Amino acid sequence: MFDYDLYGRVNYLYVLGVLFVLFWLVRRIVYSPFGQTLAGIRENVGRMHAIGSPVRLRLVVVYTIAAAISGVAGALFTQTNAYVTLGVFDFDNSAGVMVMLILGGTGRLYGAFVGAVIYMVLQDYLSKESQQYWHFGIGLLLVLTVLFARRGLLGLFEDAGTLLFRRNPKP
Repeated sequence: MFDYDLYGRVNYLYVLGVLFVLFWLVRRIVYSPFGQTLAGIRENVGRMHAIGSPVRLRLVVVYTIAAAISGVAGALFTQTNAYVTLGVFDFDNSAGVMVMLILGGTGRLYGAFVGAVIYMVLQDYLSKESQQYWHFGIGLLLVLTVLFARRGLLGLFEDAGTLLFRRNPKP
């Protein structure tokens, strides 16, 4: 329907549209009763067993949903690049995704977006400074995030916002 252009604008809009649909779907799942039971399973599996929730079935369903989303991501990667090599299965790609999630904040819906933006901007900036040692800067930020910002950088920004805009009660 659309011709692919030289600069990848059509690919960008196509992937952005699919991302929006998947994000809407995942958001609906997270805030549904099914998502609340998944949060309960994450917090205390024994308690969910005790109240009669089918824990194993729900975990199988959520892992299937995660695999389907990963399959869509792989298909989008293949469509936009027009080929796939064995370099896709490299450890650097997997580690990059994990670093993005940890930087943004694990267990948060918006954390992946924030982490991806921070990672990509930092990678671009540091690789311009040093082609060989840009991983050091990202690794340093990752270590600092794990040590001092347990909820990721998004959680750190939320905490800073509550401290700055907290209203003091009048005496």
